[in-house]
Amino acid sequence: QLQLAESGGGLVQPGESLLLSCAAAGFTLDYYKVGWFRQVPGKEREGVAYISVRDGGAYYEDYVKGRFVIWRDNGKTIVYLQMNKVKLEDTGVYYCGVWNDARQEYESWGQGTQVTVSS
Repeated sequence: QLQLAESGGGLVQPGESLLLSCAAAGFTLDYYKVGWFRQVPGKEREGVAYISVRDGGAYYEDYVKGRFVIWRDNGKTIVYLQMNKVKLEDTGVYYCGVWNDARQEYESWGQGTQVTVSS
């Protein structure tokens, strides 16, 4: 059973930065695609950024492109999300998940980490 753990959330002001981490417990993410998602109460979980851990190829949703950066550590057990120039609408619980080719969906969500952007 794949297990991921998100961390690094907190309270920040608009325009500030925050670094989130997604750590794999007991396995390497080498052959996985990992995605960062976020959710606010009353809304569906939405994608933010994705990375192919093997080759580092990354993709961003338009609303974070140019502000957020996703990358993985050299040991390929942690995927980071650097959040820059945060906006009020970036508030939410951030989750990471791995892509399951057979099910065609992301899964193995951690407990999430709360990011609150407030002035």
